[in-house]
Amino acid sequence: MSDHQSQCDSLLAQLEEHLSKSRYNPSVVGQYLGAARDFLDYLGKRHVPIGDVQSSDVTTYLRFGLQQFIRRNGQAPSSVAHWRASRTGGIHQLLRLVNGHWPQRAASRSPEGVLSQTFCAEYMQWLIERRGMAPATISGHAAEARQFLSWYGERESIDAFPLIGIAGIDAYLQARAPSLRRVTRKTVAQRLQCFLRFAFATGRTEHDFAPSVLMPTLFALESIPSALKAEEIRAVLQTTAADPSPKGLRDYAILQLLATYGLRAGEITQLQLNDIDWRADRFCVRHTKSKAQSFLPLLPAVGDSLLAYLRRGRPTTEAREIFIRMHAPYRGFERGSCLYSLIRRRIEAAGVEPAGKRGPHTLRHARAVSLLRSGTPPKIIGDVLGHRSTVSTTPYLKLATEDLRGVALEVPSRIGEVQL
Repeated sequence: MSDHQSQCDSLLAQLEEHLSKSRYNPSVVGQYLGAARDFLDYLGKRHVPIGDVQSSDVTTYLRFGLQQFIRRNGQAPSSVAHWRASRTGGIHQLLRLVNGHWPQRAASRSPEGVLSQTFCAEYMQWLIERRGMAPATISGHAAEARQFLSWYGERESIDAFPLIGIAGIDAYLQARAPSLRRVTRKTVAQRLQCFLRFAFATGRTEHDFAPSVLMPTLFALESIPSALKAEEIRAVLQTTAADPSPKGLRDYAILQLLATYGLRAGEITQLQLNDIDWRADRFCVRHTKSKAQSFLPLLPAVGDSLLAYLRRGRPTTEAREIFIRMHAPYRGFERGSCLYSLIRRRIEAAGVEPAGKRGPHTLRHARAVSLLRSGTPPKIIGDVLGHRSTVSTTPYLKLATEDLRGVALEVPSRIGEVQL
């Protein structure tokens, strides 16, 4: 047996063990192993080591495989996209096993690209050390910095960045603005402002251009957050509770946490098995924005929904997250935004048609309204919602419109009716 064949057999055995351990369906395991075996044979004939595979190699292989399919069958697959997906699943799993990650992390080989990547890496470290931002916030700031540097690199050399002027900054903002809403334009401007502040602080620009960044004016409390009504939340909970499937049990437990405590979606996806203290009837929440921890009472309805999910709905997995995806590989949700489509589907299934958004935050806002109407002080509401200060809780006051109507003054029909 050749060394190449021996290595292929070893890799395929590891892949099979990994897929089986991740509880993939046996038919999927066979399909993935077949695709991986064909890809390894393709690499062997071209003397390409598995550790040196690039994304272009996978693309070339798929093109070659499609040509072979057409030659054998006399026609292309009925769905080329489906055919590609059936091949890439096993190949990507194999490459993740070998490299630890896939797709490849972008690594530019040009001097301009390397300089830009170094620039962004230092910026992210600066955001951590000097600003203490949350990982999600840092990710957004870094993405904007990369986009700005890419835009600038298409027009000037990155080496000439110290010579950037206000005209260049304005041109970038004008290029970004047409497709963005006003609130998003302000977010872009704020992120660019932060990046320019970093550039000046680290000596990459001679002047601090941050104060020169123009951004749209957003008036305080000018918009009203979306929130579901109490009867709408009951309808969503009742409809979801009627679904006895593992997915239904999971979604019901998530909805109970959202409706009862007003947690952020990211705080729910981060919940782990050891965060629940069943003896003390409480659980720990790690707030995604403030990085603080809170211990909340585990109310009976929430505890019952969690137990039902853990006993009859949660897949068997080594993952420590409480809420797990329903399809292999069985692991937790990558981020809070993954819950948006889940919540939206449950709202639509209940026949609820809110005027605004349909994601997890609508239940968080609704919880704030219920606390306000029960006479809970804003400071306590902020503590429940995980806010750093009462200023963050202020926007929720706008949601209690019915309470405001109760104290509204009557408007006379004629001025003459006003009694002085």
